[in-house]
Amino acid sequence: MTATEVPERASHRSELAQEGVSNTFLYVLVFVVGTASLGAEIAAARLMAPFFGASTIVWANTIGVVLVSLSIGYWLGGRLGDRYPRVRNLCLVVAAAAALIAVVPFAARPFFEVATDALDEISAGAFVGSLVGVLFLIAVPVVLLGTCSPWAIRLAVPDVEHSGRTAGRLYAVSTVGSLLGTMLAALVLIPFIGTQRTFLAFAIALGLVAAAGLGWRYLAVPAALAAALAIPIGTVKATEGERVLFEGESEEQYIRVVEDEDDGDRKLELNEGQAVHSLYRRGSYLTDDVWDGYLVAPFAVRSEPPERIAILGNAAGTTARAYGHYFPQTEVDGVEIDAKLSELGEEYFDMENPKLEVFHEDARPWLERSDGDYDVIMVDAYRQPYIPFYLATKEFFELVRDRLAPGGAVVVNAGHPEGNDDLEKVLGATMAEVFPTVLRDPIEDTNTLLIGSEFPGSAQKLAEAVPGLAPDLRVIAARESAKVEDYLRGGEVYTDDVAPVEWLIDRSILGYASED
Repeated sequence: MTATEVPERASHRSELAQEGVSNTFLYVLVFVVGTASLGAEIAAARLMAPFFGASTIVWANTIGVVLVSLSIGYWLGGRLGDRYPRVRNLCLVVAAAAALIAVVPFAARPFFEVATDALDEISAGAFVGSLVGVLFLIAVPVVLLGTCSPWAIRLAVPDVEHSGRTAGRLYAVSTVGSLLGTMLAALVLIPFIGTQRTFLAFAIALGLVAAAGLGWRYLAVPAALAAALAIPIGTVKATEGERVLFEGESEEQYIRVVEDEDDGDRKLELNEGQAVHSLYRRGSYLTDDVWDGYLVAPFAVRSEPPERIAILGNAAGTTARAYGHYFPQTEVDGVEIDAKLSELGEEYFDMENPKLEVFHEDARPWLERSDGDYDVIMVDAYRQPYIPFYLATKEFFELVRDRLAPGGAVVVNAGHPEGNDDLEKVLGATMAEVFPTVLRDPIEDTNTLLIGSEFPGSAQKLAEAVPGLAPDLRVIAARESAKVEDYLRGGEVYTDDVAPVEWLIDRSILGYASED
């Protein structure tokens, strides 16, 4: 060490001492900031899910905006650190970021309600909506948080000789904090206290660490943020004519159960809230909707009721409940990745079927491990308007084929924008690579049931089954037999390697917009 380096290091330490802090404080600061940065990213994606879904496109926008914001923050932090080399200035920026993060969940919902209405006018899709949303939500606070690490390095480095070691430690601590924030938000905070309070929890942590560097007077900031925890969580969308029976979040998604105030019908809404994933009508096992099709579609291939079925995407049990009534001898394996939906099915949707066994697993891995021998496998695990790509590939349908009993059939619910058949064509073409028979039943404006089997099937076969069905089902079977036809040609075959589902859906939405 040279003679000039000793007074330089001593001067650096005296500057920090004058502010009443040490290098240890800077390590704590960057750790908390790292935790909040990635925790806010996870929470932001979850906050947008009820409005724009939770597809890979939404996640790509979220991650992209966060990375760009952090990059800007790093650049800005280096400049500010050189210009204002004081801990107090850094802590003021962190306190400002804390305040902005706390505002996010309260500003987001009214903004999203206006934004989704505007975007619906042009059918802009989730790509545009989520990009605008995440920019509005967290770009500025993440930029402010990004300034912390380079600024802290400027304050912590005593001399050039120790700059690499100090910078490495600070970035390592920040990265560990980011990892903790990711896990904490996804596995603990969001499932147990909700998205709104997750934002507030990270804001309070930032406020506390900023106050530690600014002085006790600034404890008013985290105190005010803590008081915001008492603010009730409002519903995501207006519910004119409906009563909210349940609203909350599981580890998988945002969930809401609403009841019509006039007729008592109950609906299960997930994530974006545009599609209904389960429906219960008092005094009836039918829905006048797509679920009724699952009761009759297998008869386009089969002449007898199925002895054993698997429902991939059981949700709150609408189809399982109906099978328990109309086909009480049929064994039903319901596969639902989100256990909370099964709880809600029992509480609000009368999910009663003595022959029903529910498995809380992801559909494809579960099917891979199952013994198979199903007469019918129903696939309804899609999240409108997007679908998990691995449930739309040739390899998936080969697995389905291998788990079917002789003479069995697969029934796939292909949801799509009204008037658009791009996704249906892809699914039809992909299924036709595996099954010699692929039929379609355009049961609703936004739903088509695709029926695949290794055995012959036809609309006539469904019509012939009408007399043997329960009286309630005869009308449905007769109506749908008039619609059943061969699958639509022209689709691309998707594989596990290439299955651009999200781009297909957004392209179809934008194509629809360009025609208006």
